[in-house]
Amino acid sequence: MEHLRRRLSEFDIVHCHGEFSHAALLGDRRPHSLTTIHWRVDELDRELFFAAFPDLPVAAISAAQETGIPASNRAGIVHHGIERDRYALTESPGAYLAFVGRMTDQKRPDTAIRVARAAGRPIRLAGTLDVGNPLYFEREVRPLLGEDAVYVGPVGDAAKGTLLAGAEALLFPIDWPEPFGLVMIEAMACGTPVIAWNRGSVPEIVEDGVTGFVVNSEAEAVAALGRVGAIDRRGVRRRFEERFTSDRMAADYLALYRRLLQR
Repeated sequence: MEHLRRRLSEFDIVHCHGEFSHAALLGDRRPHSLTTIHWRVDELDRELFFAAFPDLPVAAISAAQETGIPASNRAGIVHHGIERDRYALTESPGAYLAFVGRMTDQKRPDTAIRVARAAGRPIRLAGTLDVGNPLYFEREVRPLLGEDAVYVGPVGDAAKGTLLAGAEALLFPIDWPEPFGLVMIEAMACGTPVIAWNRGSVPEIVEDGVTGFVVNSEAEAVAALGRVGAIDRRGVRRRFEERFTSDRMAADYLALYRRLLQR
């Protein structure tokens, strides 16, 4: 932050991806800055932060997230994107489902296991143990593991791509107001349909019946798995290319920068 303070005059726009400290540092440069917050914004600490800095432009990463940002701070919505060639389309997946995410009650890998088992499908789960809730995995997830539900641990980018590309579908049974959910578009880049719970940004990211299914319960998720074969994986990849590439994300941010400079 000190390094940035010394060089503030060199930049037309300063785009911060931090949480709080930069807002005070920017001073009268706040109107020519942009802030992206990569977490939920509907909690008290965020409310106090926005109240203290009503002149700080904030880019929401989804319309769902934007509802928690005061009108005075809203600069626009820019959905995340990833490199077009980071993952490749796989038209003939393996016979398993995938879950990728932190082992936490926000992401609910235990729900994913129950749904897969009820649908008669094996599932492979990848992700880190949540440092904020370290006992969750031992209490809620490990007892459910078995030959048909395998935890592969944390995975690097290449291994994650292989896991997602080979899956019949990605299960995304979140139990919190997800601000975006990057793994959904990573799966779509592989052509893999997403079955996701109707919370937070999910209805913006998953096009029901096109790139997957938006569901409200475990029973609905099991039923959706019965229809997942009707989803065209090439169509899923095509919608990823149309909506969620890093090129599109960059263009959207450039448009916001220009709008801020015109103020």
